[in-house]
Formats: sequence, structure tokens, C-alpha cells
Amino acid sequence: MKGTAKKNEKKPNLFKRMGSGIKEIVSELKKVTWPTFGKVMAETGIVLVVVLFFLLVILGFDSLLSWLFSLLVK
Repeated sequence: MKGTAKKNEKKPNLFKRMGSGIKEIVSELKKVTWPTFGKVMAETGIVLVVVLFFLLVILGFDSLLSWLFSLLVK
């Protein structure tokens, strides 16, 4: 008979559920520790350096393979 007890319980109104969900989101966002602007800029710089490094590695590897392929085709 546990199943019938759950059927008798009604969910709250849609707008009440949305309102409580938004309140929970706001309370969680207040707990977040946001990084400083300097930290964001430093980490962005690190990401850009790593991306550029791998861009050069892949470009070099691609050029090497293209050169080797051109030797085979001739």
C-alpha cells in the first residue's frame, strides 16, 4: 500500500517549485568564491601559451608529414 500513499501526495505548484529552485540557485551562487581579475588573466595567459605551443607542434608535424609525402609521390 506504499504506492497508493505516494499517489495521494500532490506536488507543489509549478511556479512554487520554480521559485524554490531559483532561491536554491541564488543561495549556491552566494557560496561561490570567484577568482580575482589578476588570477583570471594569468590563467588565461597560461591557456593561450599552451594552445600556441600545441599549434606549433601540430603545424610542424603536419609540415614534416607533407614533406615526406611529397617525396613519396614524386
